[in-house]
Amino acid sequence: MRLQDKVAIVTGAASGMGKAIAEHYAKEGAKVVVSDYNEEGAQAVADAINQSGGIAVANRTNVAELSDLENLFEQTKQSFGRIDVLVNNAGIMDGMEPVGEISDERWDKVFAVNTTGVMRAMRIAVNHFLEQGHGVIVNNISAGGLRGSRAGAAYTASKHAVTGLTRNTAYMYANSGVRCNGIAPGGVETNIGSSMTNISEFGMGRQMTGSGTMPRVGQPAEIAQLAVFLASDESSFINGQVIAADAGWLAY
Repeated sequence: MRLQDKVAIVTGAASGMGKAIAEHYAKEGAKVVVSDYNEEGAQAVADAINQSGGIAVANRTNVAELSDLENLFEQTKQSFGRIDVLVNNAGIMDGMEPVGEISDERWDKVFAVNTTGVMRAMRIAVNHFLEQGHGVIVNNISAGGLRGSRAGAAYTASKHAVTGLTRNTAYMYANSGVRCNGIAPGGVETNIGSSMTNISEFGMGRQMTGSGTMPRVGQPAEIAQLAVFLASDESSFINGQVIAADAGWLAY
Protein backbone atom coordinates (compact mmCIF):
# COMPACT_ATOMS: atom_id res chain seq x y z
CA MET A 1 0.00 0.00 0.00
CA ARG A 2 2.31 2.69 -1.31
CA LEU A 3 -0.13 5.55 -0.63
CA GLN A 4 -1.62 4.28 2.61
CA ASP A 5 -3.89 6.92 4.24
CA LYS A 6 -2.74 9.71 1.93
CA VAL A 7 -5.48 12.08 0.76
CA ALA A 8 -5.37 12.76 -2.96
CA ILE A 9 -7.30 15.06 -5.29
CA VAL A 10 -7.41 13.97 -8.93
CA THR A 11 -8.94 16.37 -11.44
CA GLY A 12 -10.45 15.19 -14.70
CA ALA A 13 -10.99 11.82 -13.03
CA ALA A 14 -14.29 10.72 -14.58
CA SER A 15 -12.54 9.03 -17.50
CA GLY A 16 -9.25 8.25 -19.19
CA MET A 17 -5.98 8.79 -17.36
CA GLY A 18 -7.61 10.60 -14.44
CA LYS A 19 -9.96 7.69 -13.80
CA ALA A 20 -7.07 5.23 -13.93
CA ILE A 21 -5.01 7.38 -11.55
CA ALA A 22 -7.89 7.65 -9.06
CA GLU A 23 -8.44 3.88 -9.18
CA HIS A 24 -4.74 3.06 -8.78
CA TYR A 25 -4.36 5.54 -5.91
CA ALA A 26 -7.29 3.94 -4.10
CA LYS A 27 -5.82 0.46 -4.61
CA GLU A 28 -2.61 1.73 -3.02
CA GLY A 29 -4.47 2.94 0.08
CA ALA A 30 -5.17 6.59 -0.72
CA LYS A 31 -8.42 8.37 0.08
CA VAL A 32 -9.35 9.88 -3.25
CA VAL A 33 -11.39 12.91 -4.26
CA VAL A 34 -12.62 12.11 -7.77
CA SER A 35 -13.04 15.53 -9.36
CA ASP A 36 -14.49 16.26 -12.79
CA TYR A 37 -16.73 18.67 -14.66
CA ASN A 38 -18.82 15.57 -15.45
CA GLU A 39 -20.41 15.07 -12.04
CA GLU A 40 -22.25 11.88 -12.98
CA GLY A 41 -19.06 10.33 -14.31
CA ALA A 42 -17.09 11.34 -11.22
CA GLN A 43 -19.73 9.82 -8.98
CA ALA A 44 -19.64 6.56 -10.94
CA VAL A 45 -15.87 6.32 -10.52
CA ALA A 46 -16.11 7.09 -6.78
CA ASP A 47 -18.90 4.55 -6.31
CA ALA A 48 -16.88 1.85 -8.06
CA ILE A 49 -13.85 2.59 -5.88
CA ASN A 50 -15.94 2.37 -2.71
CA GLN A 51 -17.60 -0.86 -3.86
CA SER A 52 -14.14 -2.34 -4.40
CA GLY A 53 -13.11 -1.59 -0.82
CA GLY A 54 -11.42 1.76 -1.40
CA ILE A 55 -12.35 5.19 -0.11
CA ALA A 56 -13.46 7.94 -2.48
CA VAL A 57 -15.82 10.89 -2.80
CA ALA A 58 -16.94 12.66 -5.96
CA ASN A 59 -16.74 16.37 -6.66
CA ARG A 60 -17.96 18.45 -9.58
CA THR A 61 -15.31 20.98 -10.55
CA ASN A 62 -14.86 23.21 -13.56
CA VAL A 63 -11.14 23.86 -13.21
CA ALA A 64 -11.52 27.09 -15.19
CA GLU A 65 -13.58 28.54 -12.30
CA LEU A 66 -11.70 29.67 -9.20
CA SER A 67 -14.75 29.26 -6.96
CA ASP A 68 -15.07 25.62 -8.03
CA LEU A 69 -11.43 24.95 -7.18
CA GLU A 70 -11.83 26.61 -3.78
CA ASN A 71 -14.87 24.44 -3.12
CA LEU A 72 -12.92 21.35 -4.20
CA PHE A 73 -10.23 21.91 -1.60
CA GLU A 74 -12.74 22.87 1.06
CA GLN A 75 -14.75 19.70 0.48
CA THR A 76 -11.57 17.64 0.59
CA LYS A 77 -10.62 19.08 3.98
CA GLN A 78 -14.16 18.57 5.27
CA SER A 79 -14.19 14.95 4.08
CA PHE A 80 -10.69 13.86 5.05
CA GLY A 81 -9.13 16.60 7.19
CA ARG A 82 -6.13 17.33 4.99
CA ILE A 83 -4.64 17.11 1.48
CA ASP A 84 -1.43 15.21 0.72
CA VAL A 85 -1.42 14.89 -3.07
CA LEU A 86 -2.78 17.00 -5.91
CA VAL A 87 -2.95 15.52 -9.40
CA ASN A 88 -3.71 18.12 -12.07
CA ASN A 89 -5.02 15.91 -14.83
CA ALA A 90 -7.96 17.83 -16.33
CA GLY A 91 -7.28 19.21 -19.78
CA ILE A 92 -8.72 19.97 -23.21
CA MET A 93 -7.33 19.96 -26.74
CA ASP A 94 -7.31 22.77 -29.27
CA GLY A 95 -8.22 22.32 -32.94
CA MET A 96 -4.63 21.78 -34.10
CA GLU A 97 -4.51 25.39 -35.31
CA PRO A 98 -1.11 26.97 -36.00
CA VAL A 99 -0.58 30.47 -34.63
CA GLY A 100 -1.75 32.04 -37.89
CA GLU A 101 -5.20 30.51 -37.43
CA ILE A 102 -5.75 30.54 -33.67
CA SER A 103 -8.60 32.67 -32.36
CA ASP A 104 -8.48 34.60 -29.10
CA GLU A 105 -11.53 32.63 -27.93
CA ARG A 106 -9.84 29.25 -28.44
CA TRP A 107 -6.57 30.45 -26.93
CA ASP A 108 -8.30 31.79 -23.83
CA LYS A 109 -10.40 28.66 -23.34
CA VAL A 110 -7.45 26.27 -23.66
CA PHE A 111 -5.30 28.33 -21.30
CA ALA A 112 -8.13 28.71 -18.78
CA VAL A 113 -8.36 24.93 -18.38
CA ASN A 114 -4.85 23.70 -19.12
CA THR A 115 -2.76 26.42 -17.49
CA THR A 116 -4.62 28.92 -15.31
CA GLY A 117 -6.70 26.19 -13.68
CA VAL A 118 -3.54 24.22 -12.93
CA MET A 119 -1.80 27.28 -11.49
CA ARG A 120 -4.75 28.09 -9.23
CA ALA A 121 -5.05 24.53 -7.95
CA MET A 122 -1.31 24.49 -7.26
CA ARG A 123 -1.52 27.84 -5.46
CA ILE A 124 -4.26 26.58 -3.15
CA ALA A 125 -2.52 23.23 -2.60
CA VAL A 126 0.89 24.73 -1.86
CA ASN A 127 -0.51 26.91 0.90
CA HIS A 128 -2.14 23.86 2.50
CA PHE A 129 1.12 21.93 2.11
CA LEU A 130 3.20 24.67 3.70
CA GLU A 131 0.94 24.65 6.76
CA GLN A 132 1.30 20.91 7.27
CA GLY A 133 4.95 20.68 6.20
CA HIS A 134 4.59 18.29 3.27
CA GLY A 135 2.74 17.65 0.03
CA VAL A 136 3.10 16.38 -3.51
CA ILE A 137 1.90 17.79 -6.82
CA VAL A 138 1.76 15.64 -9.96
CA ASN A 139 0.94 17.51 -13.16
CA ASN A 140 -0.21 15.46 -16.14
CA ILE A 141 1.33 17.60 -18.85
CA SER A 142 1.69 15.83 -22.24
CA ALA A 143 4.40 15.25 -24.79
CA GLY A 144 3.05 18.51 -26.19
CA GLY A 145 4.64 20.24 -23.23
CA LEU A 146 8.08 19.15 -24.40
CA ARG A 147 7.83 19.24 -28.20
CA GLY A 148 6.28 21.53 -30.79
CA SER A 149 4.86 18.92 -33.16
CA ARG A 150 2.22 17.20 -31.04
CA ALA A 151 -0.76 19.60 -31.17
CA GLY A 152 -1.81 23.11 -32.18
CA ALA A 153 -0.36 26.40 -30.97
CA ALA A 154 -2.70 26.92 -28.01
CA TYR A 155 -2.42 23.41 -26.55
CA THR A 156 1.34 23.30 -27.08
CA ALA A 157 1.88 26.69 -25.44
CA SER A 158 -0.46 25.86 -22.55
CA LYS A 159 1.39 22.64 -21.79
CA HIS A 160 4.84 24.21 -22.15
CA ALA A 161 3.69 26.77 -19.58
CA VAL A 162 2.81 24.00 -17.13
CA THR A 163 6.23 22.43 -17.68
CA GLY A 164 7.83 25.70 -16.58
CA LEU A 165 5.40 26.09 -13.70
CA THR A 166 6.19 22.57 -12.51
CA ARG A 167 9.93 23.18 -12.46
CA ASN A 168 9.65 26.62 -10.89
CA THR A 169 7.37 25.34 -8.13
CA ALA A 170 9.73 22.46 -7.37
CA TYR A 171 12.66 24.86 -7.07
CA MET A 172 10.83 27.46 -5.01
CA TYR A 173 9.58 25.01 -2.38
CA ALA A 174 12.38 22.43 -2.44
CA ASN A 175 13.28 23.21 1.17
CA SER A 176 9.69 23.21 2.41
CA GLY A 177 8.70 19.54 2.15
CA VAL A 178 6.81 20.12 -1.11
CA ARG A 179 7.59 18.19 -4.28
CA CYS A 180 6.26 18.92 -7.76
CA ASN A 181 6.77 16.71 -10.81
CA GLY A 182 5.12 16.19 -14.15
CA ILE A 183 4.24 13.38 -16.51
CA ALA A 184 4.48 13.83 -20.27
CA PRO A 185 2.35 11.07 -21.80
CA GLY A 186 2.63 10.26 -25.45
CA GLY A 187 -0.48 9.18 -27.32
CA VAL A 188 -2.80 7.50 -24.82
CA GLU A 189 -6.20 5.92 -25.44
CA THR A 190 -8.57 8.46 -23.87
CA ASN A 191 -11.55 10.57 -24.90
CA ILE A 192 -9.72 13.92 -24.91
CA GLY A 193 -10.26 14.07 -28.67
CA SER A 194 -13.93 14.75 -27.97
CA SER A 195 -12.93 18.27 -26.86
CA MET A 196 -11.64 19.05 -30.37
CA THR A 197 -13.84 21.14 -32.67
CA ASN A 198 -13.27 23.00 -35.95
CA ILE A 199 -10.04 21.14 -36.62
CA SER A 200 -7.48 22.90 -38.79
CA GLU A 201 -6.74 20.85 -41.91
CA PHE A 202 -3.30 22.42 -42.30
CA GLY A 203 -2.44 22.10 -38.61
CA MET A 204 -3.59 18.49 -38.42
CA GLY A 205 -1.54 17.63 -41.48
CA ARG A 206 1.61 19.11 -39.96
CA GLN A 207 0.93 17.54 -36.58
CA MET A 208 0.56 14.09 -38.14
CA THR A 209 4.19 14.20 -39.28
CA GLY A 210 5.13 14.19 -35.60
CA SER A 211 2.59 11.49 -34.75
CA GLY A 212 3.95 9.22 -37.46
CA THR A 213 6.93 8.21 -35.31
CA MET A 214 4.83 7.15 -32.28
CA PRO A 215 5.72 3.52 -31.46
CA ARG A 216 2.27 2.68 -30.07
CA VAL A 217 -0.70 4.08 -28.22
CA GLY A 218 -0.51 3.78 -24.44
CA GLN A 219 -3.14 2.74 -21.94
CA PRO A 220 -4.34 4.96 -19.07
CA ALA A 221 -3.14 2.38 -16.53
CA GLU A 222 0.43 2.78 -17.77
CA ILE A 223 0.32 6.48 -16.91
CA ALA A 224 -1.40 5.79 -13.59
CA GLN A 225 1.45 3.54 -12.47
CA LEU A 226 3.91 6.40 -12.92
CA ALA A 227 1.54 8.76 -11.11
CA VAL A 228 1.49 6.35 -8.15
CA PHE A 229 5.28 6.33 -8.01
CA LEU A 230 5.55 10.12 -8.15
CA ALA A 231 3.01 10.51 -5.33
CA SER A 232 4.67 7.91 -3.13
CA ASP A 233 7.65 8.18 -0.80
CA GLU A 234 9.57 6.00 -3.26
CA SER A 235 10.15 9.14 -5.35
CA SER A 236 11.27 11.29 -2.40
CA PHE A 237 14.47 12.35 -4.21
CA ILE A 238 12.68 13.28 -7.45
CA ASN A 239 11.60 16.89 -7.77
CA GLY A 240 11.11 19.30 -10.67
CA GLN A 241 11.12 16.59 -13.31
CA VAL A 242 8.81 16.07 -16.28
CA ILE A 243 9.00 12.39 -17.09
CA ALA A 244 7.94 11.16 -20.52
CA ALA A 245 5.80 8.03 -20.64
CA ASP A 246 5.60 7.47 -24.38
CA ALA A 247 7.20 4.15 -25.41
CA GLY A 248 10.19 6.12 -26.67
CA TRP A 249 8.29 8.56 -28.89
CA LEU A 250 10.25 11.62 -27.75
CA ALA A 251 13.52 9.78 -28.35
CA TYR A 252 12.94 10.07 -32.11
